Amino acid sequence: LELDRIVSEVKKLEKERVKVCLQFPDGLKSEATKAVKELEQKTQGKASFSIWAGSNFGGCDYPWYLKDLGFDLLVNFGHSVFRKWPDKN
Repeated sequence: LELDRIVSEVKKLEKERVKVCLQFPDGLKSEATKAVKELEQKTQGKASFSIWAGSNFGGCDYPWYLKDLGFDLLVNFGHSVFRKWPDKN
């Protein structure tokens, strides 16, 4: 699940407390609470984690309004790598 990578992204945000939403596909939802416990331990209280219980049909199926709810980071677990495109300023 690349949990260490999530910890690294949390640290990059350089905020006192990072609010993270974890989005699991149905096949991995049973592992969600175990992942949260490990992430909480590894971030040492620097982040709070919420589990998205709704649908997850891939990288395009994300809850777009999470930013309005104050989340700083959305982690979508899936079988393919999903990368941001570089800014073309």
